[in-house]
This record gives sequence, structure tokens and C-alpha cells, in this order.
Amino acid sequence: MAMEYQSYIPFWDRLTADQQERIGEVIRYQKVKKGTFIHDSEADCLGLVVVRSGQLRAYMLSEDGREITISRLLEYDVTLLSASCAMPDMQFDVMIEAEKDSEFWSIPACLFKNLSDESLAVSNYSRNLLSNNYSELMWLMEQIMWKSFDKRLAEFLLEEVRLEDSPVLQITHERIANHMGTAREVVTRMLRYFQSEGLVRLTRGSIEIVSEEKLEKLR
Repeated sequence: MAMEYQSYIPFWDRLTADQQERIGEVIRYQKVKKGTFIHDSEADCLGLVVVRSGQLRAYMLSEDGREITISRLLEYDVTLLSASCAMPDMQFDVMIEAEKDSEFWSIPACLFKNLSDESLAVSNYSRNLLSNNYSELMWLMEQIMWKSFDKRLAEFLLEEVRLEDSPVLQITHERIANHMGTAREVVTRMLRYFQSEGLVRLTRGSIEIVSEEKLEKLR
């Protein structure tokens, strides 16, 4: 377990032996339960996060307490959204929580910043990673502004089916609202419409996808 992180760090083979050793001295492995908060805007800077297993959720929190999901992080995914202290261009606060029991490594932000200054490979990687993060955020904003909610919800449900590998989703309307940056009542209203159209079947605490084909046509 201790050395397994090497195969999860995309730029590992392009580091010098000294740089690899420095990572090995400070990299931190964590195993967390579902629902654990990994990072928030008021916590110490976590650094570069590399997911070994499970599922993490990165999201933003508005001033009025409304959440909206930016991205999901699965095995082998890497994020710098938890390293804002080392990324002066990052002008927004991000929260990260475990959606499932998860394992991950973190490289302290100060070391990652030093590696970026020393290594062109790490610098290019961090720049591309941040660019992808901003692209995800811009795509999300476009979806909210220009795509109708029924299409966004259909897309979300299909993504959940893929992640859970099951047509029965154990998820509440409140949780969906948190992912999508809207009110629970809006989600409930649209899900009831979906049910009347034969797309889903609603039960307490779960949603069964009745017709993926209809959802696909709607998205």
C-alpha cells in the first residue's frame, strides 16, 4: 500500500529520484467513510489529491447555502481543487466530500508548488489540470444558464445509473437538489412528471429508472 501511489501519479516517471524521494517522505494516505468532508474553504490547504478507490464529490457552496456539484472523482482521478493556497489563480472556494467509502493520497500543496517550479513536466501537468477544472466549471455554468432542467435532470439520472451500475438509485430528492444547485421542491416536481411519463418509478428514498431510452431522448 505504501508504495502503490507511484502508479497513480501521472507525472511520476518524469520526476528525478530526489523529487520522487521527497514525495515519498510526505505523501499522506487516508481512508475515509462515506459522508466524510475531505476539504472545505476554511480548512488547511490539502494539496494535490489522488484517488485510489471510492468516489469523491467536489462542489461549490453559495452564500445562501445552496450546493452544486462540479465534478465526481473516481479511481486514478487527480484534483488540484483542494490546493487553492498553492494556486493563486483559483478565485473560488471548493468543498470536497466522500460520496462512498474512499481511499486517497494527498501531496502537500507547498511541495507540489515547489515541484511545479522545478519541473516542466509537473508545471505543464498542473496547468492542464487546472484548465480542465475551469472548463468543467464553465461547462456547468453553461448547462445551468442554457439547458432546461428536465434535460439536466435526465442527464444526471443517467450518470448516476452509470456510476452505481444499477437502475435503482438510493438517493433522496434533497441530495439531487444539492448536486444540481436547485431546490428540493423543483426536483420533486420534475421527478413526479418523469414518473407520470413512464421514465422513472419513485419510492421512499430511491428512484428506479424505468426507461433509460426515454431519458436518453430527453437529455
